[in-house]
Amino acid sequence: MNIKIVLEGKIKEPYFKLGIDEFKKRLTGYTSLKIIETSSILEFIKTNVKQNSYLITLEIEGKALSSPEFAAKIKEIETDGCYNEIIFLIGGSEGLPNEAGNKSNFKFSMSKLTFLHQEAVFILIEQIYRAYKILNNETYHK
Repeated sequence: MNIKIVLEGKIKEPYFKLGIDEFKKRLTGYTSLKIIETSSILEFIKTNVKQNSYLITLEIEGKALSSPEFAAKIKEIETDGCYNEIIFLIGGSEGLPNEAGNKSNFKFSMSKLTFLHQEAVFILIEQIYRAYKILNNETYHK
């Protein structure tokens, strides 16, 4: 399964870049993960989201999942057979446009708190790594 994390804006802080790079490296044996920085989420959706893309928007109003539930959600998408990629969309300082939420297959909330977009990427990539450790019955997630 290919996974893309798309964020409106850039990851500027070196400490976030280091953490994100570390988890990208750890994920190498589990999945293909790509971080995409864009100036327009809507433009990205128009040009890059296909029928076989499972779109997850990160929204405060979305469904909150525990780490095991998040892992199960990833497995469900992988085994469905209809999708070859999961795309996570993270909005900028104004959040996601309504049109992005309307295209979403799943609205996911990491918390009721608001995070910097680069912070959200770091938390999300760590949770993706944790999910694959859970799915493979490997230590780390406890």
